[in-house]
Amino acid sequence: MSICGRKKSLFPRICGFLFILTLCLVLHYWKRSRDWGPWNENAKEKIRPGDFCKGQLASGTITPLPDRQSFIITPYSDRRQGNLVRVLSIIHHQKVKELYCIFCCENSQEIQVVQGEIDFHLDRFDFPYGTADLLCLQPEDCEAHFISVHPWNPQLESTQLALFPIQNLFPEKPPLDFTICMSTMFGKYNNVLQFVQSMELYRLLGVQKVTIYKNSCSPLMEKVLDYYISQGIVEIIPWPIDLYLNVSTHWHYSMERKDLGYYGQIVALNDCIYHNMFKSKYLLLIDPDEVILPVKDRDWKSLMDRLEKEHPEIGVFLFENQVFRRTVFSKTPFNFSSWAAVPGFNVFEHIHKEPNDIHSFNNMKMILDPTRVIQTSVHSVLKQDGTSIQVLSDLAFNFHCRILERTDVHDRDLIRDPIFWRYNKTLIPKVNDVLLKSALPHFTTLLATMVLQGMTSC
Repeated sequence: MSICGRKKSLFPRICGFLFILTLCLVLHYWKRSRDWGPWNENAKEKIRPGDFCKGQLASGTITPLPDRQSFIITPYSDRRQGNLVRVLSIIHHQKVKELYCIFCCENSQEIQVVQGEIDFHLDRFDFPYGTADLLCLQPEDCEAHFISVHPWNPQLESTQLALFPIQNLFPEKPPLDFTICMSTMFGKYNNVLQFVQSMELYRLLGVQKVTIYKNSCSPLMEKVLDYYISQGIVEIIPWPIDLYLNVSTHWHYSMERKDLGYYGQIVALNDCIYHNMFKSKYLLLIDPDEVILPVKDRDWKSLMDRLEKEHPEIGVFLFENQVFRRTVFSKTPFNFSSWAAVPGFNVFEHIHKEPNDIHSFNNMKMILDPTRVIQTSVHSVLKQDGTSIQVLSDLAFNFHCRILERTDVHDRDLIRDPIFWRYNKTLIPKVNDVLLKSALPHFTTLLATMVLQGMTSC
């Protein structure tokens, strides 16, 4: 007879305790085994290279190769065009002729080397360096989680190569609906007020994450970013591109003869697409002085539900850019006294926009399905699986509060459009709340004083 079967004793309790303990141990080790499985999104972070795979794990966002003319950003597994690893890179378009992909094959504990195909993105704008995909065809008999890149046919005994984890090995259904790709924050960015206004409007419209490629910003801006990071909204990707290349603040080489255009904005946007490919259903490629505004819908979800229904085959939606001049101020019915000490532009005061020139290029911005995009530029997609469509401006458009774009249009000929004011009741208190919680100097004291005086109503 089983001891655990005796009545009126402590043994049933002991057996129950042992059963629960055993069950907990089983669940613990079962969970650990799942953490290493391909269905777990963190699996790629837990895998480590085997001893046979020589080299040191790359640290940082940008890694120079020994030739100092090729810079590796991130390798991504891409099964849409075969068993490819797409290594996003910055490469000199003339000096670099060949690059080699070195796979660490875990199944055979061997190294396999293949020559990669260098695919330069078309929008290089005449700069010597440009965004490029190094396309590495992974051998069929090789199961690899890590790859190295070498500018010459390498000797396999080399241990000085950087090792890169291959991202996107384990695709899954994205947990988020809307993510913003924001690049690049540079020049000690200090437009705090407009940034907070944009962020809070993004949140009202449905954003769940904002990925920012940050080069530099002011100490005040750091405080604001720290607040949004603590809220789980902002993800910062360090972008020290100026440590490696002489970068321009302009988009074309003829405007400033440097190595790479606009702090590497294009390569950052492409990286953001692949970085979020299986994390978010839709990506918005916009800057902090922009917001894609629905005209007929309350938020982005309603807008995209409408567009999905009308255009189920489309993966890239383009929105007309409308410039609201921040050099033209307008009186408002709102009280902004508490924002006086905050650096940056108050978008509520800029409600006059330039008429669009139908004969000129429009700097449209995009909402896109990242799984349908292969290469992107800033205002259009260069390569995609499918087609793009321009959304009518009476349905939605890109609200862009910036310096003038059309020098041929006088201020008196601008169009008054206070569409931003529709958000005042919800947006203004939220901006105040963020500025207060960010502990910005001067604002906290000023707002507290105004609260006591009953002056903060809008």
